[in-house]
Amino acid sequence: MSTLEDIDTLIKETLTEEESKFYDELDEQGLFGSIGSIFKGKLGWLAVIMNIVNLGVFGFMIYCFIQFFNVTETNELIQWGLGIVISAMFMSMIKLYAWMQMDKRAILREMKRLELQVSSLAAKISEQ
Repeated sequence: MSTLEDIDTLIKETLTEEESKFYDELDEQGLFGSIGSIFKGKLGWLAVIMNIVNLGVFGFMIYCFIQFFNVTETNELIQWGLGIVISAMFMSMIKLYAWMQMDKRAILREMKRLELQVSSLAAKISEQ
């Protein structure tokens, strides 16, 4: 058994049943759990709108690709190529925002775990 598992076991032993249940809910999430957590909470609606916009931009980028290969003049090639680049940048920024939200939620979850551990330790010390 690793040291982290030993520490988790010790923490769970000192917590009440309700606190232990809450502590288990704060456990680390996988990739799909993290992605799903973006759509929960106060800004979940924004994540939905951003993904819809992202799909629209992706559609525009595909349209730019098709037009890029159908034109023959240099000026038009530059215009459609610029549309592709701007679309890719826009989509990248939306993805970065989503990843930052996932990271923020992971950090908040760890902070809640620490708060729970500190409060449990404080309660244990005040009993003595």
